[in-house]
Amino acid sequence: MPTKAFVITLLDEHSQQQAKILQLSASIDIEIFPATTEKDVVKEFKERRIQWNYPWTTGVLDIQTGLFKSPYQTRVPQKRMACFMSHYRLWEIALKEPLFIFEQDAIFTRPFDEEEVTNSSFDIVSLNDPRGATRRAAAYHELIFGDKIVEAPSIDDDRIPQGLPGNSAYYITPDGAWKLKKLVERYGAWPNDAIMCKQLMRKKLGCLGNYATSLQKDHDSTTTK
Repeated sequence: MPTKAFVITLLDEHSQQQAKILQLSASIDIEIFPATTEKDVVKEFKERRIQWNYPWTTGVLDIQTGLFKSPYQTRVPQKRMACFMSHYRLWEIALKEPLFIFEQDAIFTRPFDEEEVTNSSFDIVSLNDPRGATRRAAAYHELIFGDKIVEAPSIDDDRIPQGLPGNSAYYITPDGAWKLKKLVERYGAWPNDAIMCKQLMRKKLGCLGNYATSLQKDHDSTTTK
């Protein structure tokens, strides 16, 4: 039975067009998953009894984890929180079955067979080309490019949360979703690409070296505007 796949999508016309481009580029079926909006995010945090625990303006050393939390610049903090919550809601579904999760600005760049990643030993596997999608992208590309799934590499000081090359396209198992849920319970909510870091998800994050996705040229994510 095919693995379910969802694209986190805002409901404005441009976002819907982006999601459609992703769907048309894919060789797997991808369903629309309405994104949490800044208007709904406070209510959804309260319903789940989750606290946001990440700085907006000044970096801090997190005593519990030993990680340095650098602020993510954003004009509307609630949009960053809403992006986390959109992913978190899909992690809740993934507690029961594996999923493919996409953001609306992803696009497939080649034919893709889901078995390329579903048989992996990793709990979470990125499909994404790091170039243009993450910090220190050239170094990231050099470390993972190839025909295998490899562990997410270290590209910076070990105190800096490092994870997938952009969180716009990945496969997640129930074990991966369970680990993320426990991390949020213990440390609070961080941006989804920070809480899903290799320091907290040790040996559980993989990257598809033969990239299957990239960002659309006119990309506009569900995270910030």
